[in-house]
Order: sequence, then C-alpha cells, then structure tokens
Amino acid sequence: MVFKSLADIIPILQIAIGPVILISGIGLLLLSMTNRLGRAIDRARILRQEIKSGSLVDEHRIKAQLQILLHRAELIRQAIVYSTLSVLLAVLLIIALFVASIFKLDIGILIAIIFIGCLTSLIISLTIFLWDINKSLVALKLEIGDVS
Repeated sequence: MVFKSLADIIPILQIAIGPVILISGIGLLLLSMTNRLGRAIDRARILRQEIKSGSLVDEHRIKAQLQILLHRAELIRQAIVYSTLSVLLAVLLIIALFVASIFKLDIGILIAIIFIGCLTSLIISLTIFLWDINKSLVALKLEIGDVS
C-alpha cells in the first residue's frame, strides 16, 4: 500500500510519537552515563598516577578506590549497553509500526514483544545505573575516610 495523502500517514505518525519520545529520553540518559564513565576513567587515571609517583600516604586506600572505579566503569558500560539496546528496540518498534501499517500486517504480538523488550532493557539499565551511584558513594567514603 502506498500512502495516497498525508491523512493516510498521520495516524501512524501519532502512534510512533511515543517511541520517538522514549528515544529522546534515553538519549539524555546515555549522555549522563557516558559523562559518568568518563569521570570514573579520569579519576582512575589520576589515582593511578598518584601510585606511580610514589608520593602516597595511604596506597591501600587508593588501590581500593581503583578497584571500585573499575567496577563502576564496568557497571556503567553495562548500563550503556542496555540503554542502547532499548533505543534500538524503540527504533525497531517504529519500523514495525510502519511496516504493519503499509502492508496491513497483523503483528500486534510482535509489536508488544518489542515494546516490552524495550522497556525491560531500560529498567535493567536504570537498575545498573543506580548500582553505580551506590558504588560511587562507597568510593567517596574511602576517599574522605580520615576527614569524617
């Protein structure tokens, strides 16, 4: 089926708005996650340089912080992977909506599965992201250990 007028495509565009907004929101989450990953990597490099310089008062605490930063970087990477998967599934959802409409296919189950996969990936990503935030507090406690 070829769309004969703009009126034929407007209902499909209205349905596709939800996944498009989801993509935009996840894009902002990805920006935040990549910034956190960059900061964790930068902080690890600084701490590693402190160890190499040999001017450490508490090398054990810095090595513990490095282990936490490594774990945090791995968590953030996982969160980014699941967020990216969520975006890819949202894009696939939009394509499926258009294909189903153009060819008059009854693929409601497939569309529901894609949507559930999209949101499940997002939930996993956000859960991992929260885990990273908790880990960053552990690293902060190690860093300010003697101050409090």
